[in-house]
Amino acid sequence: MRYDLNLLRVFIALMEERSVTRAADRLGITQPALSNALNRLRDILQDPLFIRERYGMQPTQKAEALAPGIIEAIGQLDGLVLEQQSFDPMRAQMMFTLAPNSYVEYVLIPAVVAKLRVLAPGIKLRITPFGNDLAETGVISGSTALVLGRIVDPPDNLIVQHLMDDSLACVVRADHPTVGNTLNKAQYEQLKHVNVMPPGRMRAGLFQALDRHGLKREVAVSVTHFLSVPEVIAVTDYCTTLPHQICRRLANDPRLKILPTPVDLGTFPVEIAWHVRYRHDPAHRWLRALIEDVARAL
Repeated sequence: MRYDLNLLRVFIALMEERSVTRAADRLGITQPALSNALNRLRDILQDPLFIRERYGMQPTQKAEALAPGIIEAIGQLDGLVLEQQSFDPMRAQMMFTLAPNSYVEYVLIPAVVAKLRVLAPGIKLRITPFGNDLAETGVISGSTALVLGRIVDPPDNLIVQHLMDDSLACVVRADHPTVGNTLNKAQYEQLKHVNVMPPGRMRAGLFQALDRHGLKREVAVSVTHFLSVPEVIAVTDYCTTLPHQICRRLANDPRLKILPTPVDLGTFPVEIAWHVRYRHDPAHRWLRALIEDVARAL
């Protein structure tokens, strides 16, 4: 049987996006063209495949059964083709979508952008939120190139690699009335705290580290991003516990002082993950190596 491989890409886009509009945008075609391709697929596979419902296009039982094999086959084919391609970073003109958590976006991404400006000026980055669910990032479908942060319970189609570890430190305002150049356990527990509640699993790691050491804290303010913290600390007598790499940057702020945690809270991992279809992609491998170099330099 002869058929157009692009029809299988239409199938994958619809399966992952569950929307004709979003699938057409993702593939760079018009909605009528996508609908025409879907009709051809229905004829070939003798099934409606996707049913329009109130909240989008829902796959039929047959579409659900076919999806894993089609996705795997296209991924393998992409890998074979990409292996044969060469990559010149200085000449490359492309965009990568990355999904870093707020820590990685603050600590790593600026240095990555600076390296790209010199080594691959034609490569652009689009940053999308990490979110609570890996599926929301687009990395499971492959529409997002890389996800960076704490990767928990990844599906089989993701490759996960350890990138770096970081520790924790405390921050108070420089002229704090009761805290000098050290911070003991009793002081830590008496202070009110600013807590960062980013999406993902990093917040769980901090709470678990505090629990392991029996260290209590009274949270007065919870914020959603690290950038908010120094502004709150600078005008209060509060304390915050942040990753060491963020504290290194805050050390340049004369309003603040960085102190060791009262007990050793250990380290937390930072990981990078990508879809298996990009395993042999030369451009993707080059970008991963660049990010690894940036992390290593920290």
